[in-house]
This record gives sequence, structure tokens and C-alpha cells, in this order.
Amino acid sequence: MEISMKVMGLIGGMSWESSIEYYRIINQMVKLKLGDLHSCKCIMYSVDFSEIELLQHEGKWEELSNMMIDVAQNLVRAGAEFIIICTNTMHMMADKVQDSINVPVLHIADAVAEQIKAEKLKKVGLLGTRFTMEQDFYKDRIYEKYGIEVIIPSKEERCVIHDIIYNELVRGIIKPESKDKYKKIIQGLVEQGAEGVILGCTEIPILIKQEDINIRIFDSTTIHAEYAVKFALKN
Repeated sequence: MEISMKVMGLIGGMSWESSIEYYRIINQMVKLKLGDLHSCKCIMYSVDFSEIELLQHEGKWEELSNMMIDVAQNLVRAGAEFIIICTNTMHMMADKVQDSINVPVLHIADAVAEQIKAEKLKKVGLLGTRFTMEQDFYKDRIYEKYGIEVIIPSKEERCVIHDIIYNELVRGIIKPESKDKYKKIIQGLVEQGAEGVILGCTEIPILIKQEDINIRIFDSTTIHAEYAVKFALKN
């Protein structure tokens, strides 16, 4: 029997460590759902993260938007039937990307928020890059569309989280002391009433696992990847 499966377009490389996780989780999920030797139908465009990181820290978001639009359009021309941006921060320009193509962009914040809502939580913490934590494109979307309050760590803690992501995690460096810092920051969010915490950077799940934390964590990488598979297999 022929299986109906949409072709997903993956915008990866931000970083390639987390893109590997996307590819692994997506294919494991396809095999789990379809069995046998099934794997996903996908096209990945992997960017050079060094270029992206420099533009991010220079605040050149318009230039980044144009790059992302160009990549998405290339994927659609190559046959992608929907787009997955394999990083949280670059969803800052997800709406602009969506406006530039005629196939859906599956927003990572929607995937995460739907999972939080399904578990009936009302207030969650958010860890991510400084851009993701401080700007409105992520936490405001979750609040406005789903009624879920999102709180973030202090300014000093946000710098710690951000620096560990860019100086360690995107380079594949895992340090026990960095895990301890993240756990302490998460505990502070719990004391502010967080019922769960969003790991809102696709590298953070490499460092923090559910067994490390005594409240529910929402691994944005896994949730987004599984969301993509459900969409690909939906008739």
C-alpha cells in the first residue's frame, strides 16, 4: 500500500549539532508510525552558521530575513511541501518567510504551545538565546494565541544562558558546570511560579534532559520534529 507522505523542507545548520537531532528524531518517528524500512521524505538546506551568528550579534535581522526567504524559496522550488526552520531564534522572521512562499511554515512556538496547552499548564519558563528570551516573537505568540504566560530569567541569567549556547553548545561542548548553572536558573523560574520550562533553543536539550529537572520540560527540538512528522503524514 502506498503511503501518503508530504516532502518536508528543513532549514538546518543553526547549528548542525541540533540539525542532526532533527533528522534523527524525524526518521525515528516515521519508522515508529509506519514501521518496516520507512523514513522521511525531506530536503535539507544547511546554512553556514558562522555567517548567521555574526549577523545575529550585529543585529542585521533584515539581512537574515532575506537569507531565510531565499533558502525557503529554494526548498519549495526543489519540491518541499512545507518548511521547518530547525532553530528557535530564526523564527523571528518566520512570518516573513511564510509570506514569501505558498507552502506552510510550521512554527516552533505553535508546536510547543500546543503541547503545553494539552497538558493544561498556564505558566512556563523560557530558556533560549538572548534574542529568543528578550524579543516578542516567541513568548508573545504563545501568550496571544494560547493564553499561556511565559516568564524569563533575570538579565544576568539570560547572559549566562546565551553565552553557554554560543560558546559551548553550538560547538558540541558539554560541561557539567554549565548544566548546574542551567538547573539553578530553572529552579529560580519554578520559584516564580513556572509549572514547566521550555527549552527554547535547539541546542539546550543536548545539555538538559527531563531526568535533570523535577518539573516538566518542553524540548522544543523533539516537539517540533514530531510536529513535522504528524503534518507530513496527515492526509
